[in-house]
Amino acid sequence: MKKSIVWPWIAGLSVAVSLTGCQEQAQPPKDELIQTPVARNRYVSFPALGTATPLQVAGRLSLPTNAEGKTPAVVIAHGSSGVDSRGSFHARALNEAGIATLEIDMWSARGLSGGAEGRPQAVSETLPDAWGALKYLSAQPTIDASRIGIMGFSWGGVMAMLAATRKYAAQSEPGQRFVAYAPFYPVCWAYNRVPGYEFGALTGAPVFIQAGEADQYDDPDSCQKLVDSLSPEDRSLVSLTVYPGATHAWDRLEPAAQVEDPYSHTGQGGTVDLVPSPDAAEKSRRAAVDFFRKAFGMTP
Repeated sequence: MKKSIVWPWIAGLSVAVSLTGCQEQAQPPKDELIQTPVARNRYVSFPALGTATPLQVAGRLSLPTNAEGKTPAVVIAHGSSGVDSRGSFHARALNEAGIATLEIDMWSARGLSGGAEGRPQAVSETLPDAWGALKYLSAQPTIDASRIGIMGFSWGGVMAMLAATRKYAAQSEPGQRFVAYAPFYPVCWAYNRVPGYEFGALTGAPVFIQAGEADQYDDPDSCQKLVDSLSPEDRSLVSLTVYPGATHAWDRLEPAAQVEDPYSHTGQGGTVDLVPSPDAAEKSRRAAVDFFRKAFGMTP
């Protein structure tokens, strides 16, 4: 049975990408080391980079137990880590592959709770969290600062898309860049159509988009049309996998749900199904690991 979730959306395109997060607020981070078979997990905090008002962002840093020397890392833009399965689901696979992860909580720092009414007005407002995470990881003695990537889901996927452009990458600390971007279901119809969501003039690092054919924010070919519309130089940097029958948030493995969103269906509005797909979830998790391992120059 699907759970119906009716969210009174806030105005602006941020509504269209304020998706799939539960409306719980993460607990403040603790300086606590938790050992698992694949990772050493520590709750940390770091300042966002470039916000008008100082913000301290919470996160969960997971260092793989099998790592030798300095470790590559991936920032996971997830909202409140631990609220649903996606962050830990992907982090574990990356950790098993010898890649550190930093799941960031963009809501608590702003006194927000997540969900449609508890998020910023625009995705660009949370990009300082990504730049702060990049700076934090770059300073860690166990992390290889030249091999840091970013992935994200929905809102976080849009963050990864925007971060891959030179326009927004210029906001990061001088000399620091993400070297790979892996957005999941990043609402492809909106780019280069809605002001503030331009996608082009890329940094030169690879971008791997994963989307669902049955994602009701987009048409089945919205992401392919976006890729096809790019300049030849940018197009050469972007790869795309579309999972047949997969809805938005196919890797959210909690029970199926529905959301009402006036910006769904390429901006026409209506109901959006969020249906877990264990098969697509596992394929997309493995594909993300393979993408980052290749981008980081790790042995197959």
